Amino acid sequence: MNIRHGFVLAFVFAFLSTIALSAANAQQAATPAATPTPALKQIAIRAGHLIDGKSEKPVENAIVLIEGEKIVSVTPGGAAPAGVEVIDLSRATVLPGFVDAHTHVLLQGDITQEDYDEQLLKDSIPYRAILAARNARIALSNGFTAIRDLETEGAMYADVDVKKAINKGEVPGPHMQVSTRAMTPTGMYPLMGYSWEIQVPKGVQYVDGVDEARKAVREQIMFGADWIKYYSDHGYFYSPNGDGVLHSHVNFTDEEAKAIVDETHRLGRKVAAHAIGSDGIAAALKAGVDSIEHGDGLTEAELDEMVRRGIYWVPTIMVGAYVAPGRSGNWPKMVETEKKAFQLATKKGVKIVLGTDAGGFDWKGLNEALEFKYYVDYGMTPMQAIRTGTTGAAELLGWSDKMGSIEAGKWADIVAVSGDPLKDITELQRVKFVMKGGAVFKNDFHN
Repeated sequence: MNIRHGFVLAFVFAFLSTIALSAANAQQAATPAATPTPALKQIAIRAGHLIDGKSEKPVENAIVLIEGEKIVSVTPGGAAPAGVEVIDLSRATVLPGFVDAHTHVLLQGDITQEDYDEQLLKDSIPYRAILAARNARIALSNGFTAIRDLETEGAMYADVDVKKAINKGEVPGPHMQVSTRAMTPTGMYPLMGYSWEIQVPKGVQYVDGVDEARKAVREQIMFGADWIKYYSDHGYFYSPNGDGVLHSHVNFTDEEAKAIVDETHRLGRKVAAHAIGSDGIAAALKAGVDSIEHGDGLTEAELDEMVRRGIYWVPTIMVGAYVAPGRSGNWPKMVETEKKAFQLATKKGVKIVLGTDAGGFDWKGLNEALEFKYYVDYGMTPMQAIRTGTTGAAELLGWSDKMGSIEAGKWADIVAVSGDPLKDITELQRVKFVMKGGAVFKNDFHN
């Protein structure tokens, strides 16, 4: 290589390097600097008495520090960090948000069959969905920061839509798990008694045979079901032999019920069974369900099996007591039958979870927290009753890592009342403060 040629190559290389460097600098200048992530808002709650869902006794004078939608720390006798917004609940009792594990947001009360039929015949699904959004707001205002809604009563998949609207922040409401349409065999659930010439709405999805059962499970999950619910029995009666056992007519064959449960579990979901009479309960337990709903006729042997297998019971006592006078027949006696079962279940250590069947009574008429009072009246301690609607319910929903107690890492779902619910459980019917996911929904205390 001669000197002149080497000089030319060096010049070209330097020129190209300069162009490349200029282009890189221009690109860097044209690219805006990354926007820093905004700091999550911090709030400190000064709790005078804290029932945290774990401790046997209330924690006095605690500071609950919240960042974004989660709890960061709980410090007994602590002080709020400098510059953090403080919510003063120093004269209140603070608790985890409540859970109602059996609701019907798309139903507005059905003491009689006529009450039920009228809603399905006269109210459109869009109208019922509007009322459902209102009902979800009522639940949240009453301190229920999570609900498990156990079927739409003929409103198809509208519960999924309500849940979606809440999750997107379009309407206020609790965290929701939903079960969409529920199932019975043909002719086992209303509407019934109408002329065969008229097509009337159905309160559930009719399912006949093993193949239809599996398909219905797949379909409901495809459209958003978190749980699958089926009706295990109907037609509740006491035996003429005077054994005192509440009996019922079983809806599905063993093969059909097993297909529902197996398919649901295979797809990673859980099964709730409406089962009131001992026969329907026995069939549901045999099928392998995860929770028994209502369960008025539970026998001692069935309770023992539930303890052994860790199956949950959601008793919905308040709705039975509410509708019994209007339904007459066996219903008043069934209330007493369930009371005896509840007392025995409490002694045996059955996993009892609070559920009200709200929608079976008018959402505007009764406060769901009345269910806590029934549990105490039937023999639970106030702390036991509170846990049925907090830590126990979170376990049933599979959300123990997210909610149910006030501790670091959990959702900031927090409620407060003026008095002491360990002395007067009815205080839970007078919730004055509600926070869901770190956002204050209601505060009737004056700081």
